[in-house]
Amino acid sequence: MSTFAFARWETPRAGRSLGGPSLTARGWRYGCRVTPTWRLGGEELRFEEPLGVGIVNVTEDSFFSGARSGTPEQAIEDGQALADAGFGMLDVGAVAARSGPPVPPAEEAAKLVPAVAGLVGATGLPVSADTFSADVARQAIDAGASAINDISGVRDPALLELAAESGCGLVLMHIEGPAREDRDPPHLADPIAHLLEWFSERLEAARAAGVDATQIALDPGLDFDLSVSADLEILRRLAELRALGRPLYVSLSRKDFLGAALTGSWEHRGNSEDREWATASATALAVGAGADLLRLHDTSALQAMKVAAAIAGRSAASGPDRVEAARG
Repeated sequence: MSTFAFARWETPRAGRSLGGPSLTARGWRYGCRVTPTWRLGGEELRFEEPLGVGIVNVTEDSFFSGARSGTPEQAIEDGQALADAGFGMLDVGAVAARSGPPVPPAEEAAKLVPAVAGLVGATGLPVSADTFSADVARQAIDAGASAINDISGVRDPALLELAAESGCGLVLMHIEGPAREDRDPPHLADPIAHLLEWFSERLEAARAAGVDATQIALDPGLDFDLSVSADLEILRRLAELRALGRPLYVSLSRKDFLGAALTGSWEHRGNSEDREWATASATALAVGAGADLLRLHDTSALQAMKVAAAIAGRSAASGPDRVEAARG
């Protein structure tokens, strides 16, 4: 293994206790007095069982070639197929997360907004808009999106203002700097302690901006500014993040850290096309550790999620309850 690959892996640390009720094994289910709900505008999701979030990319350059819809029309067709396969929510983006030059908001909106509107109408599922542009997010909300998935860590105050004003759901993802820029991951002596502190600060900023805690789900940001060893340790200790009291949104599908785990080397991690079953196994383990939402490309991973939920005692025949949220 090269020096760089070793730096990416780092040396894993032993887990630590947060005190209070055990969050190991089945005990994670009782880490909070009540299973967290996620408010999406006028409705709520309740996670008695995990929810599969299907990935729809209105792009031609997303890192996984099997999820490049290209046009809004193709995105609607592909999203409908995911809904028919059993996904309970769709996440629609029009800008690849990989590093690259800025994409003008008008160009992004021209792809994202019609895809969101079409999928809301065609599937009846909750649809999130994957964007870190406040202007594009507003248009997506107006088109029917019920949540914003912002990979920039909600650094733009205008996005918090929009969430507070609209009541939409908000996925708060850990990241250490601007989105779509490459950086070497920092050394984290304790990745979970770092995430607990980082999320606590961002949750307080959201509260100060008028965003209710029930609107927020937390994404640890696997593959974003994290070493492979940190990614793996976060998944091992995912239940500890439930101390924050918010739903856990895990996006691991076909990511680079899975390829590195397969080959033992960051530099020889291979292509995303070769990580289907790595994704399925990681998905099953994430369910056992307490993930509430799994953002996925494939029906194979969705099946792994459902079987893991049944084994863990988290399965309900009707799926997550969708009920009208209290108003006023």
